Amino acid sequence: QVQLVESGGGLVQPGGSLRLSCAASGSTIAGIFAMGWYRQAPGKERERVALGRTGGDIYYGDSVKGRFTMSRDLAKGTADLRMNSLKPEDTAVYYCKMELRAVGDTRRDYWGRGTQVTVSS
Repeated sequence: QVQLVESGGGLVQPGGSLRLSCAASGSTIAGIFAMGWYRQAPGKERERVALGRTGGDIYYGDSVKGRFTMSRDLAKGTADLRMNSLKPEDTAVYYCKMELRAVGDTRRDYWGRGTQVTVSS
């Protein structure tokens, strides 16, 4: 069984920065096909923040383009999200998602439990 664990959330003032990290652990990973970050604010649907397929470009949501940057390390099974120029509307629970296949298992999506990001003065 593979688990994704996020870290790095917290409280930050508008205009500030945060870095979120996500690491896969547990079963041996045979292949990672995509990595991404999503977020969900209270009363709103979950939205995609950044998504990148292995060997391809990373696509960002319109609301975060130019402010957020995702980096990934396939060998380590990690995906980071650097968030700059944060706004109150960025407040949400942020989730890491990976599409991968563990040894002895089928290819499927895995989600982390989420980390809270609050942007407020």
